[in-house]
Amino acid sequence: MQDLYKNIQHDNNFDIDICKMFVSSYVFKILVLSWINLTLNKSRIEVLIKTDLKRCLSSIRRGIEKESLRTDRNGFIAESAHPSELGSPLTHKNITTDFSEALIELVTDCHESTSEVMQQLNDLHKITYASIQNELLWPNSMPCMLPKESKINISNYGSSNIGMMKQIYRRGLSNRYGSYMQTISGIHYNFSLPDIFFSELQKTEARTRDLQSFKSDCYFGLIRNFHRFSWFLLYFLGASPVVSKNFLKSENHRLIPMRENADSFFSPNATSLRMGDLGYKSQAQDSLEIRYDSIETYISDLRSALALKYSDYEKIGVRGIDGEYKQLNTNLLQIENEFYSTIRPKRTTELGETPTQALENRGVEYVEIRCIDVNPFLPCGIDENTVHLLDIFLTYCLLSTSPPINDDEKQEIPSNYLKTVYDGRDPSLMLRVSGKDVNLRDLAKTLINEMTPVADCLDIANKNTAYSSALLACEQRLENDSLLPAAKIISKIRDTGKSFQEITFKSAQDYSEHFAAMPMDQDLIGHYSNAALESIKKQNTLEQSDTLSFEEFVKLFS
Repeated sequence: MQDLYKNIQHDNNFDIDICKMFVSSYVFKILVLSWINLTLNKSRIEVLIKTDLKRCLSSIRRGIEKESLRTDRNGFIAESAHPSELGSPLTHKNITTDFSEALIELVTDCHESTSEVMQQLNDLHKITYASIQNELLWPNSMPCMLPKESKINISNYGSSNIGMMKQIYRRGLSNRYGSYMQTISGIHYNFSLPDIFFSELQKTEARTRDLQSFKSDCYFGLIRNFHRFSWFLLYFLGASPVVSKNFLKSENHRLIPMRENADSFFSPNATSLRMGDLGYKSQAQDSLEIRYDSIETYISDLRSALALKYSDYEKIGVRGIDGEYKQLNTNLLQIENEFYSTIRPKRTTELGETPTQALENRGVEYVEIRCIDVNPFLPCGIDENTVHLLDIFLTYCLLSTSPPINDDEKQEIPSNYLKTVYDGRDPSLMLRVSGKDVNLRDLAKTLINEMTPVADCLDIANKNTAYSSALLACEQRLENDSLLPAAKIISKIRDTGKSFQEITFKSAQDYSEHFAAMPMDQDLIGHYSNAALESIKKQNTLEQSDTLSFEEFVKLFS
């Protein structure tokens, strides 16, 4: 074994597939893989700079999923059903719901152009506002005024097996975690690089694995680095430092009131409360260890988690006395999507496929980023500048050295993340990196410097300066943190003397008028009207074509 390792050290072109044939020890495999990553990936950014590889960056594909709560004109969560004018949330590819009937999700197609993806998101807002009549879209990740949890209407997807499964899964989320947590909104960003990029990159590294395997390896390298550096996105894009008292179900939290007898609670240097223990967190999942060493370990770990029984959920039971389903099963995870993660490797599923089956069959197609707050200062909750920053960040994560996450990092990464959530804007905040305490802002400066050549290459590929401008904006926010979205929200509440609820409701009204004033192209209206009608037809077809009982159908996904 030692002799083999010495040979590898002296041969940069040693093929990873040959290595795996000889290595039987898992620990040693990880050691070898780590070294190969260090050797072969150290110059990926340099390769990007010096070759035509950068030209491939013009074909990045991205899509946006943006969640928004519908509210009534008093700022309370809407009690109405999903508008029929918007079609079926089960089968409409662009307009759907998430947990509740009031939680609209707008989903763009994949675009190579940042302006086109933003244009479609803008169009989806116009179509939605035209259909919700006297209601508004809440422009913040943290929710509006809420009733008792039992009064929040869970999304209805019809009577088909797949529709019932989606609804019961959400009923299970409510019974497991409560409905309040599920009213939090966010933005998901889907990102992929073209095959030609991976093909050309593979040539520079003398890898002989098939292209898809190489792609999957690269994406998992991206994912590992994303976990290491995602505090960076929380700092610059976090926009949920405040929440209404109405949302807090108990006194068991670390927030303080913004004013005496105020209904707004915050952490003074917070960035994204949504991503902390008030939001998408599950104590039940804290014990899970999902490894991102490879696509194989990820699939294996996630499937093992799916099979774990959990006593608290067994106490809930699958069905009530009336026979109505309370959840899909009593396992730690009902389905794979219940695993809460800030990033997911994805592959478009085919009929009857689970997410891990799709990954196992065809490898990683793209990654889904899940830690982006809705920015209340932007009508669509996101803008092109943010898209450019995400492209830079994700490309950097893919190109940078990314060894397996070691035992120290398994402690450091979640700790750094939570520190940034609650205290990210504290100038003295220290993060833990490789056993050493380093100031967050110093780390951010270093990352910006390392990302600069990537931004420059993206500028060249797209024949503009938008990417370097996005990094410049980060530098400005680092020097003046009052420019950060989280800081601006806190300042606005303090300066106006109004509550979080009041200022957010005013923004919701303003954006309603903003989109109402925009001209509506008849072709656009016709396109989404037809899409709505087609989605209803598809749902009806699904409901009429089921041949299995619901119990049999659910077993297929167990």
